[in-house]
Amino acid sequence: MSGEIFFAVAGMGAKARGTALVAKDGFSARYDLDRVRGIFSRPDHKLAGENFVGRVLVLDVAKGGVATAWMLNDMKARGVIPAALVLNAVNPIMVQGAAFAGFTMVSGFECDITQAIATGAMVEVDPTGPRPLVRVL
Repeated sequence: MSGEIFFAVAGMGAKARGTALVAKDGFSARYDLDRVRGIFSRPDHKLAGENFVGRVLVLDVAKGGVATAWMLNDMKARGVIPAALVLNAVNPIMVQGAAFAGFTMVSGFECDITQAIATGAMVEVDPTGPRPLVRVL
């Protein structure tokens, strides 16, 4: 719904805006993505075949280890990266990777964010304020 605001517990990066791509599934830069073509490539991922470049990914949890950290940085350097990552839950490795890449990410909501935002909604992610937020435009 337009105008709705969801506050996050934590966030990093710059303001970002884009069309939401939403699924009740996890996110691993290593196992879920074709990082060259910019699509979700794991066949059993709920977003399999979807292009993620420039989209605001709204997903359930961060997955992955150290490889995800350097992969986010590599993706950003090549311009094959989502506009932002919005997660219900995040792990320390994903936080390190996002910080290393200068990538926009917010996490920790009072609701299940994958149920609150619909695919196709235009959203703004703002981690810069006193309370990081996601706004449906």
